[in-house]
Amino acid sequence: MKVAFFSETGNNQRYPRDFPNARTEVAWCLALDAPMCSLNPSTKERLDNDYDLGIVIIPKNNPEKIDWTWIRSKCKKVAVMQEGPHWYFQDYQIDKQFHYYNTLIEADLVYCHNKSDVNYYKGLGCKDVRVMRSLMIPEGLLPRSEWGDVTIIGGNFVSWYGGFDSYIVAREIGDPIVAPSMGRKQDLESQIDDIQYLPYMNWREWINCLSQFNIGIHLMRTHAAGTFAMNCGFHSIPCIGYKGLDTQETIHPLTTVEVGDLETAKYLGKKLKEDDDFYNECSKTSEEMFKKFYTEEKWLENWSLQ
Repeated sequence: MKVAFFSETGNNQRYPRDFPNARTEVAWCLALDAPMCSLNPSTKERLDNDYDLGIVIIPKNNPEKIDWTWIRSKCKKVAVMQEGPHWYFQDYQIDKQFHYYNTLIEADLVYCHNKSDVNYYKGLGCKDVRVMRSLMIPEGLLPRSEWGDVTIIGGNFVSWYGGFDSYIVAREIGDPIVAPSMGRKQDLESQIDDIQYLPYMNWREWINCLSQFNIGIHLMRTHAAGTFAMNCGFHSIPCIGYKGLDTQETIHPLTTVEVGDLETAKYLGKKLKEDDDFYNECSKTSEEMFKKFYTEEKWLENWSLQ
């Protein structure tokens, strides 16, 4: 099957296997040998191939930019790929909410992030809803060899990432705390004296940096692609996180808690710190589950069954 992705950032070309910023959508393109094509009217005419399936990533800020007539002229079937949590579009202005909804309904199928998202899109009236697993391409990445007793939290102090929840649990563990710098990071976060913030870095730099940490915490109520839990699994790092993300529940079943259950999350953090047998069990489980469900080979097997 010939597949093409369509997004605002596309330029009608394929990514190289060693692309330094190979986030999830790039990994999908690499696994399927698919180009990332443009939605921009000035460049989309350059697309001279026809495809069996076109997968559209709707622009977050301009959902009305989708030209189904043109995309259908190039693709036998068209799909929409979920971007962010399934409720994200409800923060748009009213007209854009309906643009987004109509785009979903007009698609032949919708690919969503998690099993928990399926019934939402079915409830909207989408024709065919399937889960497309998150994916990372670890080719050329450094294996985890040495790490220290340092906790990495997965996001900043906004409700989107749940950074405060993660911070509370990280403090309970008692090790130094490190956090990435995300797009929603607040200026005042730099004044929190017991968190070291990493500089902004590309995806490949981030994965190599992540290997240095002992415990991951990402108590994020915003359920989307779940890449932090998946990346931790690649390095066999136990990750404490909320239910609702397939990556978290599948790769880290022993350290997954109900949304808002900080008490259990704190208990698990202390246990990972103090109980070597529990830590090793969680680490081994994450490694096994990653290899069972989230390698490129397993991803392609799952894709071929859909």
